[in-house]
This record gives sequence, structure tokens and C-alpha cells, in this order.
Amino acid sequence: MRIATTIFLTDETITPVRLARELEQRGFAALYLPEHTHIPVSRDTPYPAGGDLPPEYGRTLDPFVALGQAAAVTERLALGTGITLIAQHDPIDLAKQIATLDHLSGGRFTLGLGFGWNVEEAADHGVTWRTRRELGRDRMALMRALWADEPTGYEGEFGSVRASHAYPKPVQEARGPVTGPRTLIGGAAGPKLFAHIAEYADGWLPIGGRGLTESVPVLREAWESAGRDPKQLQVVPYAVLPSAGKLAHYADLGIEEVVLQLPPAGAAEVLRTLDDYAQYL
Repeated sequence: MRIATTIFLTDETITPVRLARELEQRGFAALYLPEHTHIPVSRDTPYPAGGDLPPEYGRTLDPFVALGQAAAVTERLALGTGITLIAQHDPIDLAKQIATLDHLSGGRFTLGLGFGWNVEEAADHGVTWRTRRELGRDRMALMRALWADEPTGYEGEFGSVRASHAYPKPVQEARGPVTGPRTLIGGAAGPKLFAHIAEYADGWLPIGGRGLTESVPVLREAWESAGRDPKQLQVVPYAVLPSAGKLAHYADLGIEEVVLQLPPAGAAEVLRTLDDYAQYL
């Protein structure tokens, strides 16, 4: 099983360069970074985990800039977002960012995408909450058009692009309906989410990894009903606090990668946590 990590990198934590070097030297598989552009003070949306929203949510580094630094100082470490809030991006700009990072890193990028939980943050980006999932689906289709081998136009409900020259291209070859880098969708289990995964992604990024015994078979059914190859489905539990029993359970489910949560802290605390997580490598 590949052991990856995620962390809220901020202006107060370990730097992307230091962390990426330590992860690669120690044999960890990947670094995934979350995204929040801003956290409105007037927020009415409750924090999904309950209680007060941790301060690191309002201090996160831009994941693409931070991952670019990480890519520049490593050779093998995989890099990903967990998650990109796709509805909050201009899809033409985002397609260029993703393709550039994937190209410069030699195909090491995974696009973890999701639809968000903070209504106020999304509203400041002009996102209508009830249609955010369909907006994300539309933006992925537009980006796939820009990543196609030949100039390809796209006309969607929420946006369009003319047939265009758009380089660099993501490194990975198209597989089934998926064009672009490895793509995983985050979110809670449910028929709408699983339909999106089966339509245009490589798999699921379930936060915390709870309830997978019940939900993975449901996802597999949706996946195969969409005509996807059952061997290609990827389920990657995300932001996991590990134990030997938990990882063994994931292995029994056929899971090949898990993303462990690191504390949003300075170098000393993060490195102590990596020393502890080394038992799972």
C-alpha cells in the first residue's frame, strides 16, 4: 500500500520545500494539499467536523504554487490536490495550471477535486450553491477539451471554449472517458457523487475513510454500470489518522493508497509525526 500525506500548509507551518524533501527521503508516496482561497468572517455555514473552524483554513497556501515548489526539489514524490474547489476556478486558467504542473513534474500530479462546503466562500466566487456540482462537471468537460490531442471546442451550460491550441498537455494518456491527469473526486458517499466519479474520474477520495465497507460496493456497481473497467477504479482514503488495523482493513477492501493527515505545524512537530508514520511504510 502506498502511504501518502496531506497537510494544511500555511504561512506558519513547515515549508513546502522542506516537507517535500523529507517525504521523498523517507519513502512516502505523495503529498496532497487542500485549498481555500479565503474564509469570510461572516460565515454562517457550520464546520463539517463540528465546533469552531480551525485557524489554518483561513491561512492555506495556494496549492498549485506550493506543489510547484515541491516538484522542483523532488524527483519521485507524487503531488496532488485534496481538494481543488473546482467551481471556484476559471476553467481555462485552471486547465493551464494543471497541465503545466503535470508537465513540469513529469506526470506526477493527481487532481483531487471537490465541490466544497463553505457557502459564503463559494458565493464570493459567484457560485450558485445548488448548481455547484453541475458547474464542476461542466468545467471538467471544458478542461478535457483543452487537454485533447487535437484542437477541440466545448459548449456547455456554464461555459464554452473555442477549438484552441493549448499546451503543454497533461502527461497521462486518456483512459476511457477520462482525459488529463489522474483525477479523484472527494465528497460524501451518495448516488450523485458516484455518478460523477463513474462519468469523468479515476476514483474516489473519501475524507476520513469511514463506512467504506458499505459504500465501496455501491460505488463499484455505479462504476461498472457506466461501462468502466472494474480493475481501474481507485479508492483513496484521505486525511486518515492511521492505525495498523485500519490500514489492514483498507487492504482487505483492495485499496492501494491511503493519505495520512499531518498536523498544520512547524517543522519539528511535522517531522516527529513522520517518524511515527514511518512504521506504516
